[in-house]
Amino acid sequence: MNTRLLKSVIKSKKEDPHIPPIAGTLFGVFLVIAVIGAIIGDGKYSDAVLGTWVLGWTMIGSYLMFALKVAAQWEKVIVLRLGKFTGLRGPGLFWIIPIVDSATTWIDHRVMVTPFAAQKTLTKDTVPVDVDAVLFWVVWDAEKAALEVEDYRAAVDWAAQTALRDIIGKKMLADILIGRSSIDKELQAVIDERTTPWGVTVQSVEIRDIVIPQDLENAMSRQAQAERERQSRVILGESELQIAASFAEASKAYVNNPTALHLRAMNMLFEGLKEKGALVIVPSSAVDSMNLGGMSGMVSLAQNNLPKEK
Repeated sequence: MNTRLLKSVIKSKKEDPHIPPIAGTLFGVFLVIAVIGAIIGDGKYSDAVLGTWVLGWTMIGSYLMFALKVAAQWEKVIVLRLGKFTGLRGPGLFWIIPIVDSATTWIDHRVMVTPFAAQKTLTKDTVPVDVDAVLFWVVWDAEKAALEVEDYRAAVDWAAQTALRDIIGKKMLADILIGRSSIDKELQAVIDERTTPWGVTVQSVEIRDIVIPQDLENAMSRQAQAERERQSRVILGESELQIAASFAEASKAYVNNPTALHLRAMNMLFEGLKEKGALVIVPSSAVDSMNLGGMSGMVSLAQNNLPKEK
């Protein structure tokens, strides 16, 4: 049993008696009345009368101190009379009969938050994972929560842990990593089915973290990186195909028009040589077929005759 669950069990065993301050105040008031009456009556009344006076007021104060209880707005109290259930009390002020009645359990009707975990649990593909989750639940029937289960807090905690381990063992690692929302809903349904007979309903379950072994995490990271590189190469190949198709389409305009092809070659050569210190490498086949040699000489001569900047 983990430390958090052990603390929960210890807390349930030590129920708060919920003796309100007003009960202690009344006990003190009646005790003072008994003492004052004994002092005033000293010499006027017999010791038996004074003893009865003091004992009577003290017993009244003691009765009020143990009989008067106060439950908070969010609490319901289980009252047993001689060991048998008699009803629920609260919220607010209520009375019990000391010795005969006992307020055994104080049920909190607020939404409770219980963190739970499944450590080193094997998935369907035998991968050990650590899963942390949070359970939101509320007691809707205080009588069942007190009478149908010994410790409803510990029972809810254990039910959540076993349900989480069971669901993890039925799923592949990939399904756990990408299907948190579906696991949350499945967990809520399973846990709620187990806790409903105890008067407890599960409002929601949320998985906070899933921890996998470091070696497997590194392998998955490398796999994802390789997949991204493959996609980038595919995209680059598709781009080359599109560029080639564009060039093939553009070449149709120069098939039967050599003048246009020469003008395009001159424009390309000019664009390459207009930058200072630019070096243009032209294939020899292009020089012969497109008469680039003569054009390059003309461009070079024109550049040499340009006025130099001061």
